[in-house]
Amino acid sequence: MSKVSFEQLLEAGVHFGHLKRKWNPNMAPYIFMEKNGIHLIDLHKTSAKLEEACNALKQIAKSGRKILFVATKKQAKDIVAEKVKKVNMPYVTERWPGGMLTNFPTIRKAVKKMSTIDRMSTDGTFSNLSKREKLQISRKRAKLEKNLGSISDLTRLPAALFIIDVLKEHIAVREARRLSIPLFAMVDTNSDPNNIDFPIPANDDASNSISLILDAAISSIIEGLEERKLDKDKESSQPKEKTRRNKEENSDTDTAEAEVEVAEEKTSSEKKTIAKKTSTRKVKETKEE
Repeated sequence: MSKVSFEQLLEAGVHFGHLKRKWNPNMAPYIFMEKNGIHLIDLHKTSAKLEEACNALKQIAKSGRKILFVATKKQAKDIVAEKVKKVNMPYVTERWPGGMLTNFPTIRKAVKKMSTIDRMSTDGTFSNLSKREKLQISRKRAKLEKNLGSISDLTRLPAALFIIDVLKEHIAVREARRLSIPLFAMVDTNSDPNNIDFPIPANDDASNSISLILDAAISSIIEGLEERKLDKDKESSQPKEKTRRNKEENSDTDTAEAEVEVAEEKTSSEKKTIAKKTSTRKVKETKEE
């Protein structure tokens, strides 16, 4: 995993916080100083927390579970959608659907609706509908695609959530806390890091800052997925080696058994010849007498 340097964090403007009057006192351990009424984040602590979060993300990806990325603010929408697609992870960039985690079965039903509409268009039932019905269904499909299209592959609850703005996504945070789902988040000076399992103190408003933190997270996920693939390849190759060894062992045992049988036959034939010789001797001795 490529470690993000102090210079890269500084260039991306990760250290810029909010105005002093907007700060959250719980962020005090992560604040370096205040300049011109603006709080500056301690980048050494950002670097340490980012590394910790990336290691945890890597382990989750290695286990084969999904991480849900949440970013509905303008600056982060496109960046998240573009980067997260590379690792085939689910993401929410439009409005957070209330109860998406706590009422997951209902959300799954809505996702299934999309697939049924797609099936209708392919099997020919669409052609039997009127023009108005077709228009209504296509509009419904477009709306579902916009809100839930990015989570269509999410068949069960995610293993973790990665949130860009904790204050904006407070509903997602609350739902995840209720279900004890681990939270990874970029926390600015106006946020509360106590509710987050893996807080990354950083500027969550600048696109450069968001992009840099996301790049680090995505690269760790890619590493985890690659390690998982290597482990699977090893597991698949091991049975083949075992079968080959078993065959060799079986062939060795077969040859050993055959040798034993041959030796037993030899000894039995030798015993028979000795018995014949002794019997003939006895007969001769009786005749002489």
